[in-house]
Order: sequence, then C-alpha cells, then structure tokens
Amino acid sequence: MPIKTSKRLFTVRDYHQMVNAGILCEDDRVELIHGEVVRMSPIGTRHNAAVRRATHALVKIVDDRAIVSVQGSIQLGEYDEPQPDIVLLRPRDDFYASRHANPPDTLLIVEMADSSLEYDQTVKMSLYAKTGVPEYWIANLQNDCLIVYQDPHENTYRVIRELRRGDAIAPQRLQECRIPIDALLP
Repeated sequence: MPIKTSKRLFTVRDYHQMVNAGILCEDDRVELIHGEVVRMSPIGTRHNAAVRRATHALVKIVDDRAIVSVQGSIQLGEYDEPQPDIVLLRPRDDFYASRHANPPDTLLIVEMADSSLEYDQTVKMSLYAKTGVPEYWIANLQNDCLIVYQDPHENTYRVIRELRRGDAIAPQRLQECRIPIDALLP
C-alpha cells in the first residue's frame, strides 16, 4: 500500500514568523513562491552591475512618479512573496512602511536574469501574470536583450516582445518615462 505524503505550504504570515523566530534571517537569500521557501540564485558580478546600472538610471528617469524598490519583497497573495530585483511602485508618503506592496501598487517588475533565466521566464512570469502584475521585464544578461511581458491574462502575458541595445521603452503605466535598454544591461 503506497504511503500518501503531502506538503505543508507556508503562508506569508508563516514566512514572516520564521524570520521573527530566527528560523530565517533577513539576510537569507530566500523568497516565498507557491507556499514554499525557495533559495534564490547567488548574485554574480554581472547581475549586481545590471541591478546597480538600472537602479541608477530608473531613479533619474521616474523621479517622483514612482518609488524604485531594489531587491525588496512584494506580497502577491497568501502564499507568495517574491523579492524581485527592481519594482516600480505607486508613490506613497510612507514608502510602504505600514504594509507590503502588492499587485495594485505595482507599475513594473524587472528581474535581472543570468543563471535564473529559465526560472524567471517560467515560474516567475506565470506567478506575476496570475496575480495581475501589469508589466514584467526580464533583462536577459545571457543574450544581451530585454524581454517585455505586458497584458496579463490568467497565468501568462498576451504581449511578449524582445528589445535590443539601442531601443527604448516606456512602461505602460509610466508612458512619460522612456527607458533606454542599454540602461538595464551591464
């Protein structure tokens, strides 16, 4: 007779309690995806450079139109709290001190993908689309391009484009902010 096993999924509340209890440290490179605590890929030098370059450019370009959040968490539901590389958030006077940002607060998520490219194009893309993140970009460091996902529908995006160095794009919800692709790649 086969033994039935089941997973116990963690909620965002459980996840935060693990930090409070010392089971997880705030410096641990983990995120909560589909109720599981997932170890994030190590950050390499190219990845770091891409995050720094993009942050530097985005802060100037969006100015006060958005909050540029770098490697912080966003609560996408009861079982999901990823830590994207960069999130452009709707401005709030308290800078989200009173609660975590969630999909209605999100203008754009940007992931820098080198070793995590496949994961970012599958698991993360599906999660962001399913939870209504309006726009998701992957700075594909392996192929030196930007993959743009727009118009979420169920667990995918209806519009997917690839842009190259020399191109520029404005986030759908920040049309006045043209961002050169070169600013997102190391």
